[in-house]
Amino acid sequence: MVLFLFFLIPVGCNRQEQPASGSIPAQGSRTLKIGLVPEQDIFAQKKHYEPLLSQLGKELGVALEIKMLPRYGDIVENFHKLDLDGAFFGSFTGALAIEKLGVEPLARPRYLDGASTYYGLIFVRKGSGIHTAEDMRDKRLVLVDRATTAGYLLPLAYFKALGIADYKSWFKESYFSGNHEDAIREVLAGYADIGAAKSTVFYRLAKTDHRLLRELEILAISPHVPANGLAVRHDLADDLKEGLKQHLLTMHRKEAGRSILAEMQIEKFIETTARDYRPVLDYAADLGLDLTSDLPLDD
Repeated sequence: MVLFLFFLIPVGCNRQEQPASGSIPAQGSRTLKIGLVPEQDIFAQKKHYEPLLSQLGKELGVALEIKMLPRYGDIVENFHKLDLDGAFFGSFTGALAIEKLGVEPLARPRYLDGASTYYGLIFVRKGSGIHTAEDMRDKRLVLVDRATTAGYLLPLAYFKALGIADYKSWFKESYFSGNHEDAIREVLAGYADIGAAKSTVFYRLAKTDHRLLRELEILAISPHVPANGLAVRHDLADDLKEGLKQHLLTMHRKEAGRSILAEMQIEKFIETTARDYRPVLDYAADLGLDLTSDLPLDD
C-alpha cells in the first residue's frame, strides 16, 4: 500500500542533556559564536563540526566558539541566551529561526551521494508485526523533539494518514529522546516499539552498526527537506556574512577543505536561501501547526 497523503511511502529497510561549548582558536580579535542543534550525542556532534569550524576560523581570521543548543525547541530563547551569531539549523529549527528570528541562511552541505536534503523515517523492529494503526495501539512510541521535521512532523502526518487523531491516547507510552541517534537506538534496543528519526543520522549510524539494516524495518518516509545549514543573525556584519558564505562555498576547492569535507561525507557546500525552507512551513501548515506561535513544551 502506498500512502500518498503527505507523500509518505512505505518502503523496506534492505537498502542502502547539558549545554556544551568549545573555543576554536584563530588569529584575530573578533569572536563568532556558532550554535549546533543536538542531532546526536552532544559530544559526537561537537566533534563532527570542530574541524570544519576550525578551518573556517583560520580562513576568516576570527575565533569561532561552538555552543551546543540544549534542545531543539526554545530556539528564540536559546539563540539570545547563548548570544549566538549563527547556527547550523535543521530544517524545522531553520524554518522556525527564519520566521521568528529573521536569521539569514548562507549554505548547506551537498553530501557525497549528491543529496543536499534529508527525509524522515518511521521504523519498527523487523518481525514486530507492526504495520497498521491497530497494530500500533498500546505500543511504545519514541519521538525526537517537537521542533523537528523528521522526529515530530513526519509522525504526526503518518498517524493522521492512518486515522490516528491523538497519538498520546493511542499509544501506551510516548516520549521524546532529545536527539535522532537516541530515538533510533531506543527502538533497536527494544525500549520503544516504533520510532522516528532523520535519514542522514540513520544511515550514518548504519555504517558502523550493521544491526540497523538487519533488525529495523522502515514503514514510511517523508518529503525531502534541507540538510542542516548555516544561518546567521540578520544584523551580523556584512563582511563576516560574506566571508562565512564564500569560504563554505569554496572549501571543496582546497586540499585541506576537501579532507575535512570528506570526513563529514560532504562533497561541497551550496548556497541556501529562506525559500528552501518553504516546504517545511507548508508541511507544518498542512498539519495545522503555526511556526510563528510558541511550540508547546515536550511532555
